[in-house]
Amino acid sequence: MSPTCRFCSTELSRSFADLRATPLANSYLRPDQLAAGEVYYPLHVYVCEECFLVQLPEAATPEEIFSEYAYFSSVSDSWVAHARAFAERSIERLGLDETSQVVEIASNDGYLLRGFVDRGVPVLGIEPAANVAEVAVAAGVPTRVQFFGTECARELVAEGIRADLLVGNNVLAHVPDLNDVVAGLALLLAPTGTLSMEFPHLQRLVEENQFDTIYHEHFSYFSFLAVHRVFAAHGLEIYDVEELPTHGGSLRIAARHAEAAGEVSEAVDELLGREEDLGYLSLDLYDGFAERVKETKRKLLEFLIEAKRAGKTIAGYGAPAKGNTLLNYCGVGTDFIDFTVDRSAYKQGLFLPGVRIPILAPEWIFETRPDYVLILPWNLRQEIAGQMEAVREWGGRFVVAIPEVTVLS
Repeated sequence: MSPTCRFCSTELSRSFADLRATPLANSYLRPDQLAAGEVYYPLHVYVCEECFLVQLPEAATPEEIFSEYAYFSSVSDSWVAHARAFAERSIERLGLDETSQVVEIASNDGYLLRGFVDRGVPVLGIEPAANVAEVAVAAGVPTRVQFFGTECARELVAEGIRADLLVGNNVLAHVPDLNDVVAGLALLLAPTGTLSMEFPHLQRLVEENQFDTIYHEHFSYFSFLAVHRVFAAHGLEIYDVEELPTHGGSLRIAARHAEAAGEVSEAVDELLGREEDLGYLSLDLYDGFAERVKETKRKLLEFLIEAKRAGKTIAGYGAPAKGNTLLNYCGVGTDFIDFTVDRSAYKQGLFLPGVRIPILAPEWIFETRPDYVLILPWNLRQEIAGQMEAVREWGGRFVVAIPEVTVLS
């Protein structure tokens, strides 16, 4: 049975990228699991020929992926600073105070809501991963362990909760039932409330060959044209959009109920027009992506083979989901990379899924002095290279694979 579009129900037959089968990107292995097999799921992304939503058919359920989660947002200093700046700006722009209500869906460890708590603004986080929500609650951020959708929204509204500011950062791509979640957002948003959402921008994924951001947690990959259409179908008007550098290039949209009065910024029409001019409503644009992905694989393997034949040692930095897509698709294991390191104590002592590269503490870089450090979260390459500047003291060099293999100067 062919998969169908999660927005418009059109049958999906047009391939965007086939990254073969991989384990779930955050299914890190304990040492006692290394003797057992792993479950692999197809990682084949399609583009809908009707609405042009790029999407991955559901292979694993949200419960399998998110009920216990290995990603803690607070690990990245730059991301925490980004969230803090958003909170400060939102409080000032929207006039939020102790009488307001801020709700965030997929609130992770409370990294963003803490900025509102510190200013005395009431908050509520909705987070499906119990282990992550526990950290948020311990930090003073009220959090419910629940998947968000219309059912959750109705429960909150019945309790008298409506959001003056409703936030969802890097969650829209993570929901398999897209219509249910966006309908839930419309229910929970107060009549004059503001909805703010951030998500990776498909234009940047295509232009910069960011295929490693494709993994089973990400069910949808949004152009602005596609997300504008989805929100309009549920009575939500996007009235502003910002292009951000985060996560390799993201959009931050501001939306309201369509019946609420207000102006629409020039940025909305400009970006809609730009994407249409670039061809995001034409299937030709999507057809060439798969070959660029294959060429990146070839170039990374060529670099690693040449380095190993020259007697060089290679370590990784980071254990992000995107790195697991890259390494599994390219078939890169401990035959090329001795180990990787990560600041998250939650991941240290575990092994990357599929390729089974050990994850160690960052100090191991300085103890072993590798010739090359492959930065897997390439979107944080400047932050990481700054933190690990001492690598250059023994002649070590940093490498990224996206958008193409580059040895950083």
